Amino acid sequence: MARSSILDRFRLAGAPGPAGPVGVPVTGEQGPAVELAPVFAALAPDVESSAQMVQEARREADGVLSDALEDAAAIMARARLDEGAQRARAASRVEEDALARDAELLARARQEADDLERSRTALLPGAVRQVMERLWSEQLTSGQQPQRP
Repeated sequence: MARSSILDRFRLAGAPGPAGPVGVPVTGEQGPAVELAPVFAALAPDVESSAQMVQEARREADGVLSDALEDAAAIMARARLDEGAQRARAASRVEEDALARDAELLARARQEADDLERSRTALLPGAVRQVMERLWSEQLTSGQQPQRP
C-alpha cells in the first residue's frame, strides 16, 4: 500500500452512480493516532528539552530560594546582635540627656541662690537700719533713752 496521507481520509467512498455523501473515510482502521504519530515523533525532542529546562529552572529556583533564606537568616542574626548595641546607645543617650538636664537645673538653682544671696546682702543694711530705727523710735516713745552702739 502506498504511503497514507491525511487527504486519503476524505476520498470519495461509495459506488458509482448518483452523488453520495462526500468526505466519508474509506476505512475506519486508520485514525488520528496514525496521522498524528509523525507529528508527535517530531515534537518528542522538543518536549524532552522543555522538560529538562523546567527541571533546571526548578533546581535554580530552589538554589536562589535557599540562598535568599540564608541571607535573610544572616540579616536577622545581625539585626539581633545590633539590637543590643542600639539599645545600649539609646540608653546612654537618654542618660546623658538626663545628666545634662540635671546639670542645667543645678546651675540655674545655684544662680538663683546666688542672686537671692546678693539681693539679701544688698538689702541687709537697709533692713538693719529700719529695725534699728523702729527700736529707737519705740524706745523714744516709751521714754527711754536709746543707746547707740
